[in-house]
Amino acid sequence: MKKQRGPVSLSVDQTVNYESSDGVATITLNRPQRLNAFNSGMRARYLDLLERAERDPSVEAVVLCGAGGAFSAGADYHELDGLNSAVLKERYRAQRQPFDFAMTMHKPLIAAIEGAVAGIGYVHALMADYRFASETAFFTTAFSRIGLTAEGGIAWLLVRLVGTARALDLLQSSRRVGSEEAHRIGLVQWVVPPGGALAAARSYAKTLIEETSAYSRDRVREQVYGAWSQDCRTAYECSRQLVDESLDRSVVAEASCSSATLTRLTFQDRTSSNCVSAWTKNSSGRLSVSETMVVARSSSLPSMNGGR
Repeated sequence: MKKQRGPVSLSVDQTVNYESSDGVATITLNRPQRLNAFNSGMRARYLDLLERAERDPSVEAVVLCGAGGAFSAGADYHELDGLNSAVLKERYRAQRQPFDFAMTMHKPLIAAIEGAVAGIGYVHALMADYRFASETAFFTTAFSRIGLTAEGGIAWLLVRLVGTARALDLLQSSRRVGSEEAHRIGLVQWVVPPGGALAAARSYAKTLIEETSAYSRDRVREQVYGAWSQDCRTAYECSRQLVDESLDRSVVAEASCSSATLTRLTFQDRTSSNCVSAWTKNSSGRLSVSETMVVARSSSLPSMNGGR
């Protein structure tokens, strides 16, 4: 019997994996023999799974990672052979979801980054709300090295994340950026030890779910991304409307007791059936249970200072 040579060909369904537990969906780019480089089938599969997570009421946060020690090396160069604008347009027409679907979701998307991040893989990483990078991760836009322009809206993303001068540097030079520099200039929020990005991202996702309201997370996400195209007055007026909306909800998410009151908190909103309960201080100073007031306690979410 002859031994099989070369990388094993994966079906489209195997190129991106999906699992869900404890309210967190984990999407894994799974072409490690190609450093998780995207081909057209894999890209469609990834967007389908993002939509699956968005529609699943049991999912409150999504983690994106890559298999085999790399996040994604970009586009599969095998698909670049014979590629022209007509072929590319046809691929876009066949795509069910918009390329930037990740940025239209109502649930937090957290990227867990190990190893190489390049080209279109770089774009998908930047479309996440949060990015944990291992100490061994590195980034390169890559486009200028192969005679291409900035793809996938990355120019728009980079300008907003790191500023115009740094965006020009990263796009025109396509130089390699390590995780420490990526943290310093704002490409990632946290740097963790090698092999630790996925665990850190999942831990962060679970903390968000346990300590914050899904309603608040959803509306804040809309506000932040909406503000990218708004002037200050418009953003202010939108915030006033959302304050009115939040105050009219059955769950009042505003603490009115002293900051010394630390509480155990649960939320009841569109993704949770838990009873609303909070420990509050009554007028006599004794602790009591309130069914209408949610009091925030000290958060265990990691600080972005130092990236650790």
